[in-house]
Amino acid sequence: MRHYLVYLAFLILTFSNAQQDTLVLGFNEYLGYVKKYHPVAKQAKLTIPIGQANLMKARGGFDPKIEVDYERKRFSGDDYWDRLNGTFKIPTYYGIELKGQFEQAEGDFINPDENFPTDGLYSAGVSVSLARGSWINERMATLRKAKFFREQTKADQDLLVNEILYNASLAYFEWLMAYNEAEVFRNFLGNASQRFEGIRQSALAGDIAIIDTVEAKIAVQNRELSLVQARVKLIQKTLELSNFLWINDVPVELQPNVIPDGDPREEIDVTLEIFGKPLDSFTVENHPKLRSLNFKIEGLDVDRRLKANKLLPQIDLEYNFLTDAPDQINSFETQEYKGGVKFRFPLFLRKERGDLKLARFKVQDAEFELDNTQLEIQNQVLAIYRELDSFSDQNRLIDKIVSDQRTLLMAEERKFSFGESSLFLINSRESNLIDAELKQIDVQNKFFTTKAKLFKSLAINPENL
Repeated sequence: MRHYLVYLAFLILTFSNAQQDTLVLGFNEYLGYVKKYHPVAKQAKLTIPIGQANLMKARGGFDPKIEVDYERKRFSGDDYWDRLNGTFKIPTYYGIELKGQFEQAEGDFINPDENFPTDGLYSAGVSVSLARGSWINERMATLRKAKFFREQTKADQDLLVNEILYNASLAYFEWLMAYNEAEVFRNFLGNASQRFEGIRQSALAGDIAIIDTVEAKIAVQNRELSLVQARVKLIQKTLELSNFLWINDVPVELQPNVIPDGDPREEIDVTLEIFGKPLDSFTVENHPKLRSLNFKIEGLDVDRRLKANKLLPQIDLEYNFLTDAPDQINSFETQEYKGGVKFRFPLFLRKERGDLKLARFKVQDAEFELDNTQLEIQNQVLAIYRELDSFSDQNRLIDKIVSDQRTLLMAEERKFSFGESSLFLINSRESNLIDAELKQIDVQNKFFTTKAKLFKSLAINPENL
């Protein structure tokens, strides 16, 4: 359910100098609220905590563990057994595991190897993997990948925030364009109405023919029709802009008295942080998308090394000192011990070799994606910079065209006042001026949109919002 806020007092807006009853929603304030309150922007902020949580989870593989196993059996009046086994393990990063253990067993049917001292048997030792798992194992790989994933989420957060701000910027520019078009038709409707009233008065006075008022009235009606259509478009673009405005988890719908900034050129560059960024200052290595892909490749490479390590035989050694008096250090003697070796090696290694090939293919696929993305970003940024240069020339040309068309209209109106022109020529000059101003608005919109494209291509996450 949408909530309608009658007053946008929650927004930091500046009053318009021209109209005291309107509020100007600046581009900087608008994007600031999008970044702070929009659900997608908030969702992007979750990526870093997710990475931290994954890292914490991976580090949990090295947490010390306490294991207690107790079981007792009594049947038909006989005590079969009463067993207690407690173990304290400390996993280490390099696959070495430290272990302390207490064993105690009694009963009529215990195994011969469970004839422990009355107070139980204590052991302290270590287990080591010599081949498989020596230089990398599951716990090490999980921790390394979690660290890379944490850094990757930081880059992904920049990309998510950049994407929502880019889409919000386009919505603002479309809203600005619709507002400017409506203002053009509103102004020319006023001119046409004023002209019609003057011609009507002249016709009533008998200075000109009555038929001239029909042409003047048609011009007013055409301007009214264009203004109605422009206002419908403005309402549509205002609603689209409202999709990006939230305050404290409540969607905000702009009221009719809220208008865009008429000339946000400098504010756009500062807000999007593209001001003073020449092409030679762009370094593709720092691009968040490429950093994300690099961390992804690092994680896949860890998985590849883990799969390669599994081609080695599994050789696990274990050695434990035994004693029944753990409080006496000299009671741990080398001749009283428990040890063993475990060997395991598949003959064909088909599963392990298949996993390794798949891991290598994943790394190659990610590297190909990195190379292609890097080239795309370079070419895209270069094309946008050239497009911006072109729009600078286009804006200069269209401004001159509008100025010349306005001069022609003013000259034609002056000639008409002297009786040396016709209403048809004035309407024609005015139509040309309207077309020129609409084209000026369109070129300006494309110019602003291209700046937003540069912002997206550089994947900037503005810090000043």
